[in-house]
Amino acid sequence: MKRIAFAAAGAGAIAACVSMVLATSATAATTLGASAAEKGRYFGAAVAANKLSDSVYTTILNREFNSVTPENEMKIDATEPNQNQFNYTNADRIVSHARSRGMQVRGHTLAWHSQQPGWMQSMSGTALRNAMINHITQVMTHYRGQLVAWDVVNEAFADGSGGGRRDSNLQRTGNDWIEVAFRTARAADPNVKLCYNDYNTDNWTHAKTQAVYNMVRDFKSRGVPIDCVGLQSHFNSGSPYPSNYRTTLSSFAALGVDVQITELDIEGSGTTQANTYRSVVNDCMAVARCNGITVWGIRDTDSWRASGTPLLFDGSGNKKPAYDATLAALNAGTGTPTTPPPSTPGNPTTPPPTTPPPTTPPPTTPPPGGAGCTATVSINQWTGGFVATVRVTAGSSSLSGWTVSMTLPGGATITNAWNANRSGNSGAVSFTNVSYNGSVAAGQSTEFGFQGNGTGSGMTPTCAAR
Repeated sequence: MKRIAFAAAGAGAIAACVSMVLATSATAATTLGASAAEKGRYFGAAVAANKLSDSVYTTILNREFNSVTPENEMKIDATEPNQNQFNYTNADRIVSHARSRGMQVRGHTLAWHSQQPGWMQSMSGTALRNAMINHITQVMTHYRGQLVAWDVVNEAFADGSGGGRRDSNLQRTGNDWIEVAFRTARAADPNVKLCYNDYNTDNWTHAKTQAVYNMVRDFKSRGVPIDCVGLQSHFNSGSPYPSNYRTTLSSFAALGVDVQITELDIEGSGTTQANTYRSVVNDCMAVARCNGITVWGIRDTDSWRASGTPLLFDGSGNKKPAYDATLAALNAGTGTPTTPPPSTPGNPTTPPPTTPPPTTPPPTTPPPGGAGCTATVSINQWTGGFVATVRVTAGSSSLSGWTVSMTLPGGATITNAWNANRSGNSGAVSFTNVSYNGSVAAGQSTEFGFQGNGTGSGMTPTCAAR
């Protein structure tokens, strides 16, 4: 709004203009995050920890966005620079900044062929598979309850006309590695949304897009836990915004997953760039399960493609025409779902659950005094390994501590555990509570987990109160 016009206006005109501004402000949000939130969505930015001391940067971040994705601070080389030595300092700084200001946080990323630390780059086979499982488990356990979504696997499909998997050290551990990553992630945090994230998956006709779509459809049909698909959407002259972008969004959504635009940047300037931003936002707002957009940086100078001036704010922090177009599209959005395109027959109308329904064990009679507990175990098994999730449920009285015992199948060994102290790695093993999950109210439950090599089926856990 150009307030300079008020100075030359008469009193009546001023009153009319003020009335108009008040009416507009009552119906249209004035920041990206606030507008997205009104539609039940988020509008976020990728954030670098070393820029949180830049006052211009943080002023825009705190004012405009309601979601944050760490740019590099949660990648493998940052969080596990040496095997089994984890470093969360910079990532924690971003998470603390965001959560203290009411912003949500997306995690990025857990399993990726790139930005691996040197120790992981030299690994292969079972050792690498176990290292991946351990990394996912440890990092997700550290952030359990703090994030809304994780990019579990990043960029696992190859570019080109083939539509196949990317050749990488992770892929060479076996074609089931993506499934294992998602099952491991679900065991580590049952409440966060689990996403697959990739680039050049914007055009519905491209083989890579179809390959990712087919993987997600397969996962949903078999109950592999996947909750969302991320489209990076880096647009420029070599990879332009496609006219069928909305078809891509709605086709993935029809599989029963959320769709998120995770790394948006659009090279260009002026009206052309603004119109493309507007189109992207309009497409997302038209698909009910497109629940959020993240731009990959804040100012043009913060971008990995700074020379292409691809973001919503210039290097000085001023709003660009692309910002105005984006905010207008957010304010105009209704979130009306679109109909899946006829070119995607066979989309499931009722997606299968991402995890099997829990089985309720038969009630047990508690020992004298009303104390006691029961334990059940669920297994995510793959060739050569498994993740076990154990639920401890208090009986008619609360628990102040518990011990769970079980016997592993022959040849099975435990490689690590979380949310419990472990005794033994094979054969007869036992687990006791840690400091924060020993107290369990009557009838309530807590969970711990472990991963291992071999087969995990057939275990029968027993629980004793301590």
